[in-house]
Formats: sequence, structure tokens, C-alpha cells
Amino acid sequence: MPGPAEARTVRSAEARTVRSAESRTVLVRRVDVGSMAGKYYEEFTVGETIRHDKRRTVSERDNQAFCDMTMNQQPLHLDADFAADTQFGDRVVNGLYTMALATGLSVPDTTDGTIVANLGYDDVEHPNPVFHGDTVYAQSTVTDKRETSDGERGVVTMHVEAFTVAGDDEEADTLVCEFDRTVLSLKREHAE
Repeated sequence: MPGPAEARTVRSAEARTVRSAESRTVLVRRVDVGSMAGKYYEEFTVGETIRHDKRRTVSERDNQAFCDMTMNQQPLHLDADFAADTQFGDRVVNGLYTMALATGLSVPDTTDGTIVANLGYDDVEHPNPVFHGDTVYAQSTVTDKRETSDGERGVVTMHVEAFTVAGDDEEADTLVCEFDRTVLSLKREHAE
């Protein structure tokens, strides 16, 4: 087993994490253009809406673990007796978890393996709560795109919406989170 100061290999499309003498971590990755699920800059079209097929039913454990990891001890998320006396009548799933889940659900169809960096999350809104047992899905609408000044990458902005499933009638689903996600995306020709 290598020590912490030695190079370690991460098994993901020939990715390597290398620790330098100054203990900075540098990720070196060779991209296999044929294996990426995400879209390259040129493949995004302003106005297109991408419905993400993956869904997740949020459990009490998901909410508890997220609150524990982020040290968020808001009783509305964790204390059933406290939450019962609120306008919601029950514990509400942490809104940052809902936003993170919506982002995660969108990644395979948008930026998996084709992203350089997330540049920002803007205009976050939580119009309705998520409760334990709710099933969440997401969709992303491309609202803007532009090339970088060097022409080797592009900036793409997507409006991401997360919904809870109400049953068989999709029109009855409830919008629970929406935000704008801006990413720096690879162009196919510069992916390697």
C-alpha cells in the first residue's frame, strides 16, 4: 500500500492523482472521447430541455447523513416533534441536499466527463418542500452558451428544475427546487 506522499491511482478512465513535494493534489486524466456520457460544448443547444431519466427516493437516512456531514442541526430537518408543530407538519429534507441531488441527477446527461469546472450556481429557489419518501427527478434547460476567448472551451448555463413525483400524472408533479448552473465545458476537438 503506497504512503500518503506517493502517487496513487484512481480507477476512472485512466485518472491518476499525483501528490507533489508540496502536498498539492493534481488530477491528471486522459479522456477517452468514446466513453463519455456528458455533452461537449458543441452538443448543447440553447433552448433544449434535457429530461434526466434517473430518479431517487429520498430516505430519512439520506437527510440525516447530509445534515450530519454538513453539520446542519436545524431541527426542522431532524426533530419530528419540532417539525410537527410547523406549517409543514413533518420534517423537511435539507434544501441543499435537494439542490445537490438535482445536480447529481443531471450530471450523466450533461457534464459527465466533459466538464472542466462548475463555475457557479445562481438564483436558487425552493418553492416547495421535499419530505422523506418523496421521489425526485430533474430536468435541465440550456439557457446560454458562449466560447471562451481562446476558443478551446465553452461556458454553458443550464436552468435546472427538480420535481417530486405525484403519481402517474406528470402534470401533478411538484417543483421543489430550481437554479441556474454554469459550467466550463470541453470542446470535443480539445478533449484529449
